[in-house]
Amino acid sequence: MRHGARTWTAVMALLAGCGYSLHGNLPDHVRTVAVPVFTNRTAEPAIESFLTQAVVEAFARNGRLRVVNAAQADAVLEGEVVGYEVQTLAFDPRASIRQYRLVVTMHLRFRDVRRDTLLFEESRFQEQADFRVIGSVAQTISREESALRSAAMDIARSIVSLAVDRF
Repeated sequence: MRHGARTWTAVMALLAGCGYSLHGNLPDHVRTVAVPVFTNRTAEPAIESFLTQAVVEAFARNGRLRVVNAAQADAVLEGEVVGYEVQTLAFDPRASIRQYRLVVTMHLRFRDVRRDTLLFEESRFQEQADFRVIGSVAQTISREESALRSAAMDIARSIVSLAVDRF
């Protein structure tokens, strides 16, 4: 066995002995999660639906926790969308807007419902997505919707990572 392989094996054994895991240390009994539809505190219609669906899909892709209804869940992830902002990033030589940044801000709470404990709470969790303007207003609106979907997927991956890997 090479020296590097022995070192890696020793590090892994040490981490395992200390209770650490490369897969996160969720409590052993937490195997399912409920994700109720997030609350929308913004003026942006349906953003809570986009984000909730993206989080459910991200949990399914991750595979560590199975998404179930609240009555069957070991844990519940609650979210509140508190900010939705489109910022101007770039202009063309005629001072027309050519690039925007979409910023979504949320409050998150992940609770162990079996033991009635708070696993984590994240205030002002923020994610962003940039998009370019290519022409008409209709195209810009379409791009914003696409940026929202992209931001929702990024937010969802980050939320799932917080939920399963931060412990």
